[in-house]
Amino acid sequence: MLEIKDLTIEVNDRFLVKNLSFTLNKNDKLAIIGEEGNGKSTLLKCILGICNYANMSGTINIKGNRIGYLEQSISEENLSQKVFDYLFVSLEDYYDKITNLYKYLEIINIDDSILEQNINTLSGGEKVKINILKLLLEECDIYFLDEPTNDLDIETLEWLEEFINKETKPIIYISHDETLLPNTANTILHLEQIKKKQDCRHTYLKINYDEYVETRIRNIAKQTQVSKNEKREFNKQQMKLNQIMNKVEHQQRTISRSDPHGAQLLKKKMHSIKSQEKRLESIELTEKPDIEEGINFFFNEIYLPKNKVILKLEIPELKIKDKVISKNVKLDIIGNTHLCIVGQNGVGKSTLIKLIYNRLKDRTDIKVGYMPQNYDDILGQYEYVLDYISKSKSKEDITLSRTYLGNMKFTHEETTGKISNLSNGSKAKLILIKLVLDSCNVLILDEPTRNVSPLSNPVIRRVLKNFKGTIISVSHDRKYISEVATELYLLTKEGLSKKN
Repeated sequence: MLEIKDLTIEVNDRFLVKNLSFTLNKNDKLAIIGEEGNGKSTLLKCILGICNYANMSGTINIKGNRIGYLEQSISEENLSQKVFDYLFVSLEDYYDKITNLYKYLEIINIDDSILEQNINTLSGGEKVKINILKLLLEECDIYFLDEPTNDLDIETLEWLEEFINKETKPIIYISHDETLLPNTANTILHLEQIKKKQDCRHTYLKINYDEYVETRIRNIAKQTQVSKNEKREFNKQQMKLNQIMNKVEHQQRTISRSDPHGAQLLKKKMHSIKSQEKRLESIELTEKPDIEEGINFFFNEIYLPKNKVILKLEIPELKIKDKVISKNVKLDIIGNTHLCIVGQNGVGKSTLIKLIYNRLKDRTDIKVGYMPQNYDDILGQYEYVLDYISKSKSKEDITLSRTYLGNMKFTHEETTGKISNLSNGSKAKLILIKLVLDSCNVLILDEPTRNVSPLSNPVIRRVLKNFKGTIISVSHDRKYISEVATELYLLTKEGLSKKN
């Protein structure tokens, strides 16, 4: 059992959580949702006692429980290790866990040869699988999962859903996967930043994700209508009082001095009107709901002829260094196709899409934009957000950049701050903004939705669906595949084939 009481978290003079209380029991599947930068990962780290950058108060009762923690990524110091050394502290440890090891390797579809590989040679999805494997091999009482679905292939995503649903131990997890959330969560914790990110609010409800979304929409609509009705009635009564007051004031100015009794009556009447006015002003009206505003994201007019040849690709062998991972890869793309490549982790999807980018990036007849799997491949050469986003240091370009960043709900501190301080979701949004500002008509996207919140993702999917140029993407996001992709290709060791 996990018990949280009156937990308050503050980072850089900004509150992420105030007076949060909840209890996590057997069979609880608590999903933490919220926009990028709202403190979801920070909350997990604070509960676990491993956050060194936040001010925290309140009570966290986790003693006596063995904790399993799945981090967003494998730490830098562990990347050079062999998988075997990362998973096991000794040979004895290995032999203690060998039965479960091979069971889980089969479940998450990994060959045992991976144990001898260095972690930094693995694909993004394989790294996530290794982290999941490490977690499963530990005997845990509570699971803490930070973005467990990132980069996982669809088979493993479906297994993960089944694991979460069947596990009786409490699970608290952060996810942006809009298929996983409604399929697994039975409790929702929603972290919000309100009043232009000057304050915070949390909502904790023991209901499933779809119910939560419906309840939230219904409550916002109801409160908005009540607020409008009360305001309308208030204005109506205030106008009526003002009319009466103006009439009495006029009578007071025009009454004859020879009528002291009439003047006294008017004075009493004015006193009564003033009392009614005070009572009216003391009424507490229902406030219009203060909700965290959604992002405003759009491409300016993009045009690409439908029959324009974008790519003719034929690769006898797809390699990572000297290792052949696929062969006979052929791909022809024309016009405004929205293409998505799927396949198991480690088959070479990111390698292929990076190769496609390198083939196209210097073309002068198209404008190519790229979102890599590792954002720092692009962002690493820039220190500040505006250094990356602005075409020049001119006032016009900086003003335009600030406008687009504001539309994506970047705060002033984020806009003027360092890229290294941004969450992965904010880095994803930053790259998307750059694609817009550069007027790209060919987008090469490696998992474009994986770090973006379930509140922003529908907007991004809608924009990409309506994009008039070409999209060449890799994704395991089932919503993205069904809504954005017009052509789906499967990459295997034998090559690339179109799926119906």
